[in-house]
Amino acid sequence: MGVARNRNTFSSLTSRALHAGWQWMQRAGAVTAERPGKLRFRRIGTGTRLAFPQGAVFGEPWIELGNHCIIGEQVTLTAGMMPDLDLGPDPILTLGDGVVLGRGSHVIADTRVTVGSDTYCGPYVYITSTNHSYDDPHEPVGKQWPRTAPVVIGPGCWLGTGAVILPGARLGRNVVVAAGAVVRGEVPDHAVVAGAPARIVRSWDAENGWQPPLRTPAPVPIPEGVTPEQLLALGSLEPDAS
Repeated sequence: MGVARNRNTFSSLTSRALHAGWQWMQRAGAVTAERPGKLRFRRIGTGTRLAFPQGAVFGEPWIELGNHCIIGEQVTLTAGMMPDLDLGPDPILTLGDGVVLGRGSHVIADTRVTVGSDTYCGPYVYITSTNHSYDDPHEPVGKQWPRTAPVVIGPGCWLGTGAVILPGARLGRNVVVAAGAVVRGEVPDHAVVAGAPARIVRSWDAENGWQPPLRTPAPVPIPEGVTPEQLLALGSLEPDAS
């Protein structure tokens, strides 16, 4: 019994040490404006953080990251088709202030890609300005020269898990892209798109509001002056059985 207890104790201590070490690595390995590590972005804004471990990152001199962006673990950010290219005087990939890129997302900017401020992306979103061509039926697709087209994502958008934004896409303001949707072409402001290829399934205008109408009630705004502590206390209350 003593041997088993010692083994359990050792295992528990090892597990705690590993978790503590990994948490230390996550803190130490995060990239910020103050601690960029080996990455030399054209700009990395105040409060922006790239979580550790990072995905593939290259072409940093042509990448601009706004203020207070959150870049999740294993997110790929690239400018140019490969490292060490001279891409000219202008930025290629730009993230506005407050952009969130979920874990495992990819932003591939072989030509201009712009993501507007306060756009939130779920995990594993794929945004690319490049697509394979298959014009020659006798040549392997992967060996044919790809096509590129700029991508613009407006401010305030939400891109659900696994969404794909293809070359040439232009999303307006406050667009919602459903999980798994594949978007190409132009999407107007205040639209919801879903499917592959994505189609508009709901839209908003000042005269008619949302069409088709929303099926869920509008969220109740938090009253002014309510503190985070009060919200936590409300959340811990037992529901009224009556």
